[in-house]
Amino acid sequence: MTLEEKITHLRTTSMEEARAEGNAIIDSYRKALEKVLEDHKAEAIRQAETRIKAETINARQKKNQAMAKMQLDLKRQHGRIQQELKDKVFKETLDLVNDYMKTDEYDTFLLSCIRNAVTFANGEEMTIYLNPSDESRRSSLEDASGFHLTISAEDFIGGIRAVIRSRNILIDHSFKTSLRNEYDNFLFSGGDSIA
Repeated sequence: MTLEEKITHLRTTSMEEARAEGNAIIDSYRKALEKVLEDHKAEAIRQAETRIKAETINARQKKNQAMAKMQLDLKRQHGRIQQELKDKVFKETLDLVNDYMKTDEYDTFLLSCIRNAVTFANGEEMTIYLNPSDESRRSSLEDASGFHLTISAEDFIGGIRAVIRSRNILIDHSFKTSLRNEYDNFLFSGGDSIA
């Protein structure tokens, strides 16, 4: 082999090795870049999914807050309307009580309450109070019951109150107490199930 042939052969071999080494470096760099690209895509997808989840949770929380606020507003409105109706019902009830107090049945009721209180006291000293509005009935009730009645300084709408001081007992058949108890315990049925 001549020197020219040896140089050509050496050049060819060197060039082939250099090309092979260059191709290997390019392939290695391409693979590294493709891995970086895949990692970047995976990270971008993961971040997008995380953001979507966060935005979904945020949207759900805002929806729940809006629903809770709306429910609270509805409950307040419902409560306010119920309170207005309750007040109206008890105003009408008070009007009916005032009408009842003008009847003979009211006199019978008072006499019955007085007799029951006297029976309950069983001879112990007792004070029976009439409402100031019933002062005109006092003498006829005293005659019918045989018991001295006292006009109360406090207006309790109607009915009677009796006190047995020796036993610290208050017998309260006043309309004011009865109406207050009914008012405090009054509930509308069938409309309280707003959730």
